[in-house]
Amino acid sequence: MTIREKAAAMKLDSTKMASKSAEVRKRALLAIIKALQTNQEEIFRANEQDLLEAAENNIPEAVVKRLKFTSQKLCDVVKGIENLVAMPDKVYETQFVRELDKGLTLVRESCPIGVIGVIFEARPDALVQIASLCIKSGNCAILKGGSETKHTNKILFSLIAQAARECGLPENCLFQAEQRDEISELLSCQESVDLLIPRGSNAFVQYIMDNTKIPVMGHADGICHIYVDKEFDIDKAIPIIIDAKMQYAAACNAVETLLIHKDAVDCLMPELNKAFQKHHIELRATTDIAKQYNSKEATDEDFETEYLDLVLSAKTVKNIDEAIVHINKYGSHHTDCVITENQETAEYFMRMVDSAGVYQNCSTRFADGFRYGFGAEVGISTGKIHARGPVGIEGLLTYKYKLYGNGQIVEDYASGKKEFHFKDYTKKE
Repeated sequence: MTIREKAAAMKLDSTKMASKSAEVRKRALLAIIKALQTNQEEIFRANEQDLLEAAENNIPEAVVKRLKFTSQKLCDVVKGIENLVAMPDKVYETQFVRELDKGLTLVRESCPIGVIGVIFEARPDALVQIASLCIKSGNCAILKGGSETKHTNKILFSLIAQAARECGLPENCLFQAEQRDEISELLSCQESVDLLIPRGSNAFVQYIMDNTKIPVMGHADGICHIYVDKEFDIDKAIPIIIDAKMQYAAACNAVETLLIHKDAVDCLMPELNKAFQKHHIELRATTDIAKQYNSKEATDEDFETEYLDLVLSAKTVKNIDEAIVHINKYGSHHTDCVITENQETAEYFMRMVDSAGVYQNCSTRFADGFRYGFGAEVGISTGKIHARGPVGIEGLLTYKYKLYGNGQIVEDYASGKKEFHFKDYTKKE
């Protein structure tokens, strides 16, 4: 069966998927947890095969870190699914009730998007998270993971799909695309696929956007910044910066550029440079910092680069406004942080920086659906329409309007015979 044929079958099953009760979807998620735990040794063996092939193919270390699926990552994805199970069901939730006129009532209700195609990087945990979120939100999903994790993804998908179907979800609720050339066919399935979520490089995301008529949600580069204000606490700043860079350097929410107020440089840099050396972080900085700390001098290209590695660019700025201009120019509207003890400064930064996530005094690595309490995420959206930031359940739902009448016609209102009175009710009324 081709991707087009499979997508068409999923489109037909999408209404069945949406109609499944919260209890059925909950049972499916619990069955997935059991399947993953029961078959963990098989999963780990498949992952070892992927790691072996990665070594043979000289896959970069940053990618290898992503494709490892350890017992800890299994625990993390299980915890994520458990969080999803515990969360209130949002499918077909009444958002508002408005009486237009006596006997004419408008209801807005949440509902699944339908068929979602997600193309993601070589991260097996991402497959589990995405599939679980789509099930929780009542959506059918086409999943295409990075080829570097083909063995792990294959066993994970098989376990998840089987558990879902055995619990009563439709036959075509989930599909795994395994070949790279299937992506091109997927892009032409605008009749059947309602939304595409690509994850990966800027070039890849742009390619998806340029070659499909399907709506696309996602982010490109993760060029995240930390601005250190002149009123900062060094005991907070250094652990935050180090965590944001090295806790998982290959992640899209890792910091790539450090902006330092000119009055903070002399206090911050001696201790921060020691921490960089300890953790083997390469510094690329503006001339004033580079000369003093024997680092490579940063270029404009550095400020436009998502390193995905233990490399950090740094720049001295004369004030917060220069920092904000830099972030809005070079950033990717992902996640940016200010380190300051001045609350007015923090609030100004958060208002003026045009990013999905704006933080004060904490690591950019918190930009994650699991850490936000969403259970998991299908990705992080840097767009402003429909969803922004980590996309959890609510980002995979849209809404519909239901109008309940009793013989009303528009002509009565157009002629003035009747008038709307628009009365809103709470959900409980």
